[in-house]
Amino acid sequence: MAKEIITGKEFRAMLLGAYHSFEKNFEVINNLNVFPVPDGDTGTNMLHTMTSVAKAISVMNDKQDIGEIGSQMAKAAIMGARGNSGVILSQLLRGIGKGVAGKKTVNTIGIGKAFQYGILYAYRSVANPVNGTILSVARAMAKGTYNIARTCNDLETVLQELIRCGETELAKTPEQLPALKAAGVVDAGGQGLICFFKGCLSGLKGEDCAVIEVTAAPKITSTAEEPLDLECPYCTEFIVKGTHVTKETVQDALKDMGNSMIVAVVDDIVKVHIHSRKPGQVLLQAQEWGTLHDLKIENMIDQHNERLFVNTAAAPQKKGKVGVLTVAPGEGLAEMMHKMGAAGIISGGQSMNPSVEDFVNIINKGEYDEYIILPNNKNIILAAEQVRKLLGAGKVSYVGTTSVAQGLAALLHFDPERSAEENKAVMSRAAHEAVGGSVTVAVRDSVVSGIKVQKGDYLGLINEKIICTGGSIKDVLAKMLKDKDYELISIYYGDALDKAAAQNLAQYIETLGDFEVECFAGGQPNYPLILAME
Repeated sequence: MAKEIITGKEFRAMLLGAYHSFEKNFEVINNLNVFPVPDGDTGTNMLHTMTSVAKAISVMNDKQDIGEIGSQMAKAAIMGARGNSGVILSQLLRGIGKGVAGKKTVNTIGIGKAFQYGILYAYRSVANPVNGTILSVARAMAKGTYNIARTCNDLETVLQELIRCGETELAKTPEQLPALKAAGVVDAGGQGLICFFKGCLSGLKGEDCAVIEVTAAPKITSTAEEPLDLECPYCTEFIVKGTHVTKETVQDALKDMGNSMIVAVVDDIVKVHIHSRKPGQVLLQAQEWGTLHDLKIENMIDQHNERLFVNTAAAPQKKGKVGVLTVAPGEGLAEMMHKMGAAGIISGGQSMNPSVEDFVNIINKGEYDEYIILPNNKNIILAAEQVRKLLGAGKVSYVGTTSVAQGLAALLHFDPERSAEENKAVMSRAAHEAVGGSVTVAVRDSVVSGIKVQKGDYLGLINEKIICTGGSIKDVLAKMLKDKDYELISIYYGDALDKAAAQNLAQYIETLGDFEVECFAGGQPNYPLILAME
């Protein structure tokens, strides 16, 4: 039986179907991302966006108008959007919400137009659309279903054609973007768009959502593909409230500060996503438009997955005028930093970026006159800078440590009898001289800086740059340490290794050169080894 009239109840079921579709398929979408290290992924970001929508509409009853549900959906989406893909999805939902605004029910033509609005808003939200992305898929959907959405009286048929057009275009994305072809995948965001509409169809039909089957593109046969563009590595997101600035004004002001910019505006709320070179400049500009909320600044290879250590023993018994607040990626490292004199410890690092609020809460509850923050990861430095701006330079300063190795070196030179300014100078010099390394596992195929990476490869990084791959941790260590003249190497093993395996690796390192090797339990996830080389 043709579905001609859509009520608020049915529209709500469609959106919840989309949410459940992302619940089942977000990892499938994540696995399409081209950068090989553990990171914040497309599917996860889209799921977070739909989770906000699901929470907002779940408390609404089935008798509410479709326009009322659409309004709540749009606001929840923009407030909960994460990442490039999440913001684009929020604009799709905003457009759909506009299409059903003020209506009790809509017919098939009306909901078809609402979907057209959504796709148009998603496409227009990006300052410089690129072929081979979610936007190409959205455009093909809009174009391919233009006529059927205005002539067919069955919404199920319209959705099926929408999905068919999207899947046809999605299959073309590897030929449009070299990075996709190199990794042998289709575009993750485009797959997410298909996931959304398949979920809507399942929700409308009252069926359980299916797991999406992804057909990979042809595998790369050479390493001549272009490396990933990380010229603007800081994924910067924020919301501006209480503003009347237009989307065009925001885009004009920020266009020279980065790329992949997406701007969404709903009432007096502006949501911005941009890959920036200097996030601080972006935020300073944004402060001129209104009050900033939900700030998130992280490197694109990291996942916003904050986790605060709850450890009452972390506070030192003897209080002083200056305390160090440091970031640790594992419990073993946290315990070590505590023994070295850290006043407070926050969990964070690769795949775990703490929020500005985490720092502020500890400092406000602390008993020190001044704090020095050690971010220990380049993706957390901007958060430390925001804490300094919020609480004042007289209360907070930071040393720009970008690795655990630098953080430990800086902490080793901390003296509670010195002033914050004196400590900062000494600690900065020590951090600058430290060299950090790490070993992790590639989560997908890719080509980075000319290095061919296959899923499951071990990756060797020096100062956060991928320099080699290998079939085992020992293979990678041999390449990382070849012809190096370090005297002391400290290794911190993660939660994937036990003590015996770590000690075996330490003994192996000693055979690679004239190294003195120390072995410690770090407890960090994702990275089997973190190294500090002196």
